[in-house]
Amino acid sequence: MQFSRILVIDPIALNAKMLANLLKGLNPSCQVYGAPTAPHGMSLAREVSPDLIFVESVGPELDGMQFARDLRRSVLPCREAAMIMVSQEATAGLILGARDAGIHEFLRRPYTMGEVEKRIDAVSGNPRDWIEAIQYIGPDRRRFNSADYSGPRKRRTDGSPRVQKINQALKIVQSAAGAVESDPVQAARALATQCRVLIEVCSGAESLRKLCAVAMHLQTYLTSTPVRDHGLSKEQVETFAHNLVLVAPAETRPKAAVAA
Repeated sequence: MQFSRILVIDPIALNAKMLANLLKGLNPSCQVYGAPTAPHGMSLAREVSPDLIFVESVGPELDGMQFARDLRRSVLPCREAAMIMVSQEATAGLILGARDAGIHEFLRRPYTMGEVEKRIDAVSGNPRDWIEAIQYIGPDRRRFNSADYSGPRKRRTDGSPRVQKINQALKIVQSAAGAVESDPVQAARALATQCRVLIEVCSGAESLRKLCAVAMHLQTYLTSTPVRDHGLSKEQVETFAHNLVLVAPAETRPKAAVAA
């Protein structure tokens, strides 16, 4: 187990201690910190910057999904930490809700050391891309990429990882452009992340040279413009978003942009 600082958020001390003992059994050198409530958990996250967090789904002063959303939207260095939700129940709604809150894995109680190890291996051995959008912040919710699927293609953008990444980045840029005034901090963070993604996937591809250039211009604009107090211009960002779609290959453009 590669994690060295683990935060366990659980209002029941006995449950927290049992999990801490299992974690120590997997890695005697790891540091395990406990918190009974969401506020205490956030305070400890700020103090110790854990690289793995186990959070109970619900309890007094604890809503595990809201804690996950708050952490993901925070400015803490550990905001991208691997997160595993623990719950007595495992309904489809609860599991999907945890996924949509930015949780990596789900662990149903009662569990064994083997099941805990399996969840830890899932978040450490097969890391997923980080998604920095407006409505969602967290690991890529798609557990399996297109290379793992051998059936018929159902979406226009099914294809190479490059095509899928460009399409997703363009969608997020469009969404972020619409949130510049209502949520400027997250809009700027989402835009900056998508610029990095586009520049990386376009690198070395002559056919994507223009797309890369526009992404670099947007990146420069973001780094030179203060975010707070309406520093970002909605009109300017929308122009960048339009130009990105304009120079992107047709197969990577969001469906609405193609229809237009």
